[in-house]
Amino acid sequence: MTDRFEIPAKLKTTSLVLILMGVITLIIGAITLMNSHATDHEIMHAERTRFWIVLLHNSVFFLLVGVASIFIQAAASLAQGAWLVAYKRVPEAIGANVWIFGLIAGIVLLCVAFVFNIDGHNPIYHWVHPHGDKILEGKSPFLNPAMFVGFTVVTIALWAFFGKKFRSLSLAQEQAAKNSTKIYWTTIKWSAGFLLVYALTQMSTTPWMWIMSIDAHWYSTMFSWYTFAGAFVAGMSAILLWVVYLKNQGNLEIVNKEHIHDLGKLMFAFSIFWAYVWFDQYMLIWYANIPEETWYFKIRQHGPYGFIWYSTFVINFIMPILILMSRPSKRNYFTVTFMAMFIIFGQWLNFYIMTMPGPLGEHWHLSWYEFGIFAGFIGLFIYTVANTLSKSSLIPNNHPLLKEALLHQS
Repeated sequence: MTDRFEIPAKLKTTSLVLILMGVITLIIGAITLMNSHATDHEIMHAERTRFWIVLLHNSVFFLLVGVASIFIQAAASLAQGAWLVAYKRVPEAIGANVWIFGLIAGIVLLCVAFVFNIDGHNPIYHWVHPHGDKILEGKSPFLNPAMFVGFTVVTIALWAFFGKKFRSLSLAQEQAAKNSTKIYWTTIKWSAGFLLVYALTQMSTTPWMWIMSIDAHWYSTMFSWYTFAGAFVAGMSAILLWVVYLKNQGNLEIVNKEHIHDLGKLMFAFSIFWAYVWFDQYMLIWYANIPEETWYFKIRQHGPYGFIWYSTFVINFIMPILILMSRPSKRNYFTVTFMAMFIIFGQWLNFYIMTMPGPLGEHWHLSWYEFGIFAGFIGLFIYTVANTLSKSSLIPNNHPLLKEALLHQS
C-alpha cells in the first residue's frame, strides 16, 4: 500500500505566513520592548522581561508538546499496541522535528539564564544571582548555572536523538524483509530506554529547572506531573488535528472512526488527569494556608491573571468533560477537531500562567507580542511536520501489527 502526502499550496502558504508573522513580531518586540525607555524604571524592566519570558513560554511549550509524540510512540511500542500503527507516521513526523524546537528552546533558555541581565539581576531566574538570598543559596546545589546548562543540553540532545531514532527505525522496518520482526523488537528496546530518559527529564528535573525555578522560592512536588499532563494532552490534540487534516486531504484511508475514537478518549482522559493534578496541587497548598506557598496562587487567581486562570480550568476541564464524555462526540470529526484546537490553546494559556506572573508580577500582558510569537511557532510546527510527512508513505508498510491496526475496534 502507498499513501503519499503532497503538501497543499494553501497549507504551505499558511505556515510560511504564520512564520513570517512570528519573525516580524520578534523583530518589532526586540526594537520596542528591549529598547524601552519608559520613564518608570519598573515598567521599563517589565517590558524587557516580557520580551524574553514570552520566548521562553512558547519555545518550552512547543518543545514539550513535540516530545509528547515521542512518548506516545514509546508507550505504544512497549504495550505492543496496534491502535497507533494506522497513523504512527504523524507522531513520528512530530517527534522527528523535536530537534528544531529543542534547539530554539535551548538557545532561549541559555540566553534567559546567562545573557538577560538588568542591573546585575536576572528578573526571570533569580537564582542566577542570589545576592545573599538564604533560600536561593540553600537551593544552589541544584539550582546553579552548571546544573542548568548540563540538564538543558543533555535533555534536549537525548530527546532530539530519540525523535530521529524512532523515525529511522520505522522507515527501516518498511525496507526490511517481509515478516521480519528484528527491527520491531529493536524499537521496543529503544522505547524502554526512552521512557527511562523521559522519567528522569520531563517527569522530574527539566520542569523544575525551566519553569518552576522562575518562582524559585516556591516549589511543588507535583509540578512535573502537572506539566506532563498539560503537554501530553496538547500533544495528543496536535496528533488528532493532523490525522483529521490528512483524512480530509484523502490520505490515511486506513484510519477510521475507531482510531479517531481512541484519540478522543486520550484527549478526554488526560484532560481529566490534568484537572486531577491541578486540583491536588492547588487544594493541598490552599488547605495548608502557608504564606510561603499560597502567594504563588494568590497573584494568579486573584490578581490581574484571574480571568486567564479560570479560563484555563474551563477550557481544559469543563469543556472536555461536557463535550467529550459521550461516545458519539469522540467519533465526530468536527467535535474532536473543535476540542483539539481549544485544548491546545487552553494548555498554551496554562503554560502562560506558569511562566508569566513570576517575573512580570502586576505588569501582565496578553496582546500583539504574545499572540504574534505564538503564531510563529504554530507556523513552524505546521511547516516542519508537513515537510516530514511528505517524505515517506503515510502507511507503515511491513509493520508486524499493521493488519491488527486495520481490524482495530475501539
